[in-house]
Amino acid sequence: MAVIIGDTCINCAACIDECPVEAIVDEDDNPCDEELYYVYPDKCVECVGHHDEPACATACPTEGCITWDMPYTAEHKDFFTAGNYVDGKTYVVEDADAEMPFREDISEDARKARENIVD
Repeated sequence: MAVIIGDTCINCAACIDECPVEAIVDEDDNPCDEELYYVYPDKCVECVGHHDEPACATACPTEGCITWDMPYTAEHKDFFTAGNYVDGKTYVVEDADAEMPFREDISEDARKARENIVD
């Protein structure tokens, strides 16, 4: 996944329009039944090969709403099945075998802390 949309989401759709791989769905299509937008971890590429940083976070008008999350790789797949989504829920993925590109310059500590993408 690499990025997550938090509970400060105002459902404005700015992020959806910017995602080059259509990894983001609105609150009506959130597979975890949360009233906020959702980033499919098995689709998000952190805009690697598209932009210098995740375009969704750059477009988002709410400071700190879109933050770093763990990359969707074989090494971290247990993270996505262990209730680490909002309110202790488990992430929903469409392709459990996917291996997504991610920004290697972002530390695992920054991801675990869900640090802001844009300052």
